[in-house]
Amino acid sequence: MRTGQPNTQRALLAIAACLAGATASWLTKSPFGLLAVVAALYLHVDRRAALLLRVAWGLAFVGAIAVHFHAHDPQSAALSLALFAVLALCIGEIVAIPSSAKLSADAVQAMRIIESMPAYTWSASPDGHITHVSASTLSYLGELADKTGLFHILDNAGWRRAIHPDDYAQVMEIRRHSLKTGLPFDAEYRVRGSDGTYRWFRSFGSLSRDEQGELAGWYGTMIDIEAKKQAEDALRKSERQLQQLIDAVPALIWSTTPHGTPTYVNKRFKVATGASLEDITAPDGSPSLSVVHPDDRAAAIAAITHSFRTGEPYVMIYRQLRAGGAYHWTETRAEPLRDDAGDIIQWYGVSVDIHDLVTAQEAVKESERSLRQLVETLPAMIDCAAPDGEPIYRSRQLREFLGYNLEELDGNEKGRLEATLDAGVHPDDLDGVKERYAHSLASGEPYARRHRLRRFDGEYRWVETRAGAMRNADGAIVQWNVICLDIDAEVRTQEELRMAQAELAGASQAASLAELSASIAHEVNQPLAAVVANSHACQRWLTADPPNLERARKTVERIIRDANGAAEVVSRIRALFRQSLDKRNSAELGSIIAEVRELMSEEAVRRRIRLDIDVESAIPPVKVDRVQIQQVLSNLIRNGMEAMERAVGDRSIRIRLDRIEDAVRVRISDRGPGVEFPDRVFQPFFTTKESGMGMGLAICRSIVESHGGHLWAEENEPHGASFIFTLPIEANRVT
Repeated sequence: MRTGQPNTQRALLAIAACLAGATASWLTKSPFGLLAVVAALYLHVDRRAALLLRVAWGLAFVGAIAVHFHAHDPQSAALSLALFAVLALCIGEIVAIPSSAKLSADAVQAMRIIESMPAYTWSASPDGHITHVSASTLSYLGELADKTGLFHILDNAGWRRAIHPDDYAQVMEIRRHSLKTGLPFDAEYRVRGSDGTYRWFRSFGSLSRDEQGELAGWYGTMIDIEAKKQAEDALRKSERQLQQLIDAVPALIWSTTPHGTPTYVNKRFKVATGASLEDITAPDGSPSLSVVHPDDRAAAIAAITHSFRTGEPYVMIYRQLRAGGAYHWTETRAEPLRDDAGDIIQWYGVSVDIHDLVTAQEAVKESERSLRQLVETLPAMIDCAAPDGEPIYRSRQLREFLGYNLEELDGNEKGRLEATLDAGVHPDDLDGVKERYAHSLASGEPYARRHRLRRFDGEYRWVETRAGAMRNADGAIVQWNVICLDIDAEVRTQEELRMAQAELAGASQAASLAELSASIAHEVNQPLAAVVANSHACQRWLTADPPNLERARKTVERIIRDANGAAEVVSRIRALFRQSLDKRNSAELGSIIAEVRELMSEEAVRRRIRLDIDVESAIPPVKVDRVQIQQVLSNLIRNGMEAMERAVGDRSIRIRLDRIEDAVRVRISDRGPGVEFPDRVFQPFFTTKESGMGMGLAICRSIVESHGGHLWAEENEPHGASFIFTLPIEANRVT
């Protein structure tokens, strides 16, 4: 029933009309005044009561007519009652006409609205029978309504055909419940379309009442939610895949509320730790961290509380409980998820088992400690350098030897390597050391050299330094490892031994020479004595009067015989210095020079003399006795060193090898005082040395000439001397 101010006014008017009609009927003694009451009843009763009133007025009219014809009285009361009933019926129809017209107009308007809606609409009677289905619904279902039973196709069997079999029972149960209780009908189910495919719909309907409060029927709509269902299925599939991914990730994943209350742990977390979500949640809702080792728990709680309070990321390494009772080192990280306003809506964390990594790191650290102790306790000085040679580490022994730490070299214009060499290496050795270092750094070849190094107390001590390159898998140098040994005592001992050996060799040579001289004198003395005696005899025979020529001739023959015997002795002595051709082989003269330089290097360093070698390219090999040529080179180089014993300035010996026509030429030049008698120095027993025997250069020339070559001396400008010898490239012949 409608409510509001217009209905109140109509009620008051109806009451007034009823009073006026009743008063008129009483004053006129006629029932027609009650027609106002009849009109008021029609206006305020529902349709069922109005129908009953019409039936009552119809019966009253029929009864009044019958009574009137039986009474045969034109003015009878029955006639008046019949007329009243007719007027009441007319008044009822007149009152109903505007309402029906209005209802028809409203129905048409409602139908237009419903048909224009982008939805599938329907209506049913209060007892659930379909009374209307929109054209769009029928079009989707592919059904055509006939005129005799417009909507019977959607009742009973029709619904069974349209609704998916798996959904039908549930839909009917919801429908029966709504019809029984009058509660709205709301269900989601699949409906078959005209093409035979099923789509998801949501059907919603509610029970409506008319103006009088009577049940008017069910009105509802069906909304196509296929896209929504597909989206929900895709979302569920995505969530399932995400869950599978989370469970498959080799990490323990968890989440909390903005305030820290745990909300989720993945399957791997439960399996690994043996703890559930409830186990890691404290009674007050905070994370209990019960799976964290007791010794690490306080620090972990402080760190995560700080993150929850400030919003800063959480990072912590601690020992975490495992299901078997053991604790594993674990790295845990957590980041907050924020909304568009920047407020934290969730914390997400991940815990990764790094126990093997931590264990390996501890093993590496222990190994490093052992290696460092080994390096620090080795009786050697260790140095490590970057690929460019700059030192990056020095052992304790080296630091103590030098008297300063590596870091003290920083801050100046020089690099660590250059500063170390300039401050520590002896000035006479510095250029050679730098040159060798530069060569090794440029070529990657190992470094090996002996030189003098300044100790912390200022004393220079002999050291032997060796360096090797450490390379990666690609062959690139990643570090130089250097070892330095203090060999000062060894060098001094070797020098003393060398000097003793030299003295012993000199004494031995003197003794041998004396013995050789005595032997030569003995061997030569007899034929010479015979020559002298025979000469005197020949003289006597020739001076006799008369001269005895026959005797003199025989004496001369004996003189010739004895002289040839002396010459034979000399030839046998010379044969001692001549070698057999069978010992000569083809060799690179440059390699022989390099070997001699290596043999003479220690003596050169001791004498503070630099050996420079200049070998021309493409020098062909020569056939030589390698040992004899080494003797020649050693003798000539040593003579040059001894000649520069008192020289000042540049103390160097230059050895140059080149080719001239069909021979190779070796020039050994020094910067000494020069050769005073260049023509006599090769004569046996001629010497300018106080302790010399004058045999070295003679033997050298004899060896060179035995190889088919020549040896001579030249003066240098402005001072110094050069000893030059040549050897033929073709096969040598003994001269």
